[in-house]
Amino acid sequence: MKLLCWNINGLRAAQRNGIDAWMRDTDAELYLFQETKAQEAQLDDAIKCVRGYRSWYASAEKKGYSGVALYVREDLEPDEVRVGFDPRFDGEGRVLGARFGTLWVYSVYFPNGQASPERLAYKMAFYEAFLSHMKVLRDGGASLIVGGDFNTAHTELDLARPKENEKTSGFLPIERAWLDEVEAAGFVDSYRRLHPQGRSYSWWSQRLRARDRDVGWRIDYFFVGEEIWDRIEGASIHGDVYGSDHCPIGLDLRLP
Repeated sequence: MKLLCWNINGLRAAQRNGIDAWMRDTDAELYLFQETKAQEAQLDDAIKCVRGYRSWYASAEKKGYSGVALYVREDLEPDEVRVGFDPRFDGEGRVLGARFGTLWVYSVYFPNGQASPERLAYKMAFYEAFLSHMKVLRDGGASLIVGGDFNTAHTELDLARPKENEKTSGFLPIERAWLDEVEAAGFVDSYRRLHPQGRSYSWWSQRLRARDRDVGWRIDYFFVGEEIWDRIEGASIHGDVYGSDHCPIGLDLRLP
C-alpha cells in the first residue's frame, strides 16, 4: 500500500495546478494533505470527488487557514473516520484520522511556533496532547501511522543551515526534544531509519530562491509504530514535485 503526504499550501490552488492529474499518475491508496486552507463547502465536486477516491476534511473555523484532508481509494474503505482529537485544538482543523481494522492513519498539520511566544506555547501544548493521544490509541491495541507537516527539523541532518537556526522556532531544543520523546515512545521516523545519512529536504522558504539552491528543511514526516515496522518497505521524499513550498513524502506499507 502506497501513502503520499503533502502540505499543499491551499487545496484550491493545488486544484488549479493539476493535483488531480498528479494523483492519477501516482496512484496511491491514501493521500494525506495538510494546509488545505478551505472548508468543505468551498470545494467543488471536481476536487472532492477525484475519480477513484473518497475524501474527508477537517477544516479550521477561520476561513483560508490550516485544514487537512484524507483521500482514500474506493477499494480501501475505512472502518472509521475521526475529525480532530482534542477540543482545545480542533477549531484549527489540524487532525484527521482513518481507521482500517486496528491501523489508524492520521493526517496532521502541526502548528508553527514562529509568530510569537504564545504560538510557540500553543505548538508545544499541541505536541504534548497529540503524543498522549498516540499513546492512548496504541495502548488500546491500535497501530499508528502519522503523516504530516510537523513544523520541526529533528537533527542537524534535517536542515541545510542548522547553526544559523538554533534560536529559530522549528529547530529549538524544546521542539527537537519532543521528537526525541516521540521516538522514545516507540514511533519510528520512517525516512530517517531507512536513510540514516540522507539530506533530502521537504520544505524551502519562498525567499531568496531557497529551493533552487536546496537550502531547505525536512519537517514533513511519516512516523510509524515500531510494532508494524517490519511491514514498511520504503520511505521517500519527492523533491522533484512542485506546486507548494513543500514537496510530497511517501511511505510503502505491506498489508498483512
